[in-house]
Amino acid sequence: MKRIVGIGNALVDVMTLIDSDNILGKFSLPKGSMQLVDAEKSALIKSETINFKRNLASGGSAANTIHGLAMLGLKSGFIGSIGKDDIGDFFENDMKMAGVKTFLTRRNSITGTAVALISKDSERTFATHLGAAVELSAEDLHPHYFKEYDILYMEGYLILNKPLVERACIIAKENNMKIALDLASYNVVESKLQDFQYIVDKYVDIIFANEEEAKAFTGLSPDEALRVLSGFCDIAVIKVGSDGSMVKRGNEIIKIGTIPVNCVDTTGAGDLYASGFLYGYSSGLPLEECGRFGSVLAGHVIEIVGARMDEHRWKKIVKSLKKEIDNV
Repeated sequence: MKRIVGIGNALVDVMTLIDSDNILGKFSLPKGSMQLVDAEKSALIKSETINFKRNLASGGSAANTIHGLAMLGLKSGFIGSIGKDDIGDFFENDMKMAGVKTFLTRRNSITGTAVALISKDSERTFATHLGAAVELSAEDLHPHYFKEYDILYMEGYLILNKPLVERACIIAKENNMKIALDLASYNVVESKLQDFQYIVDKYVDIIFANEEEAKAFTGLSPDEALRVLSGFCDIAVIKVGSDGSMVKRGNEIIKIGTIPVNCVDTTGAGDLYASGFLYGYSSGLPLEECGRFGSVLAGHVIEIVGARMDEHRWKKIVKSLKKEIDNV
């Protein structure tokens, strides 16, 4: 089974259930997007939503995916940057408890947080203060971080620091690793399209995108976007919400459905889809099974608030997936 190391923004998610979308308008947050905010605005949003139901979890897109892989029993690592504070301790301990090997640089800045505002229709909007996370630099990437692993997984938010992304890709290729990238957010793709195109074309083997991200990258509908994206890399995956996902490798195109669920919160759906897909891929399964594993994890995580499922739910998932692997 292949081993995976991820690199991304080390954040603590503040999962907040809002009673209306008025708060989004008040802070100029486009619904469904990820917006970067400064420390002052982050604190103000937290203050304005203090009376809503909320909980904390280690987060960040890549961290969610790597956490999921570790819970599935895969050997996983995570590279990131956190502050020398209680929130940073929380992040590190939460990842280690899942079995993730952490490569974390400690900074004097505060640990980043992502306030996830969850609307009544389960859509989530992120107001993210990167804090110490954004201080991760190309110089922090030691080659020995990559030695134990077969796949590098990156989140698209890192494209804001292109030298960091390219340095990670170069080290990965020097170690004969495959590189997987999730595009992460349509507004980031729109603002950094040329940088994305360069990195994807030169380094990426597996690309994940949702419908909006794929359109931002290609300007096309999901079916056509899948064709274009697959021209950049070996495997292209487009997630189309309740309609499931589509996977293309060479001339092989597979459409995968979803599992029946009671959707509560879509936070982490894409991240956990990647966990399931890469778990199947690391196990040497056919692409259809990889996509189905992705759908299973995405389906389970949207039945809870946040991207952290409880141990009982994980045990059921692991038992089910291992049984399927044995039968392939």
